[in-house]
Amino acid sequence: MQTYYYVLASRKYILEEEPTDEALRERQRYYKEQEKELDFWLVHQPAFLEAPEMAAIKAKCPQPAVAIVSTNPQFVSWLKLRLEYVITGEFQAPSATIPDPLASLAPAA
Repeated sequence: MQTYYYVLASRKYILEEEPTDEALRERQRYYKEQEKELDFWLVHQPAFLEAPEMAAIKAKCPQPAVAIVSTNPQFVSWLKLRLEYVITGEFQAPSATIPDPLASLAPAA
């Protein structure tokens, strides 16, 4: 199992009120220059929030939610400082309650 770290907030906050796209593009560019594989993903309506152990977290977050999920805890800490009004945490996956850490409940566009 892998540990995944996340930053969670409402879709409106992450995608409209904060320059999150700019921060993620900057990070992608840096990874490309360093020839490093991406270790973070933007997940609309993350399915991991449906796991019973995540009920309290889901209840705290306005819906629809967006998560930035990463295997890098330092990146999530950096995002928390940059975005401020977000929920952070971690979970293990794959598991019985979270089979796919990057699954989305958002309808396909």
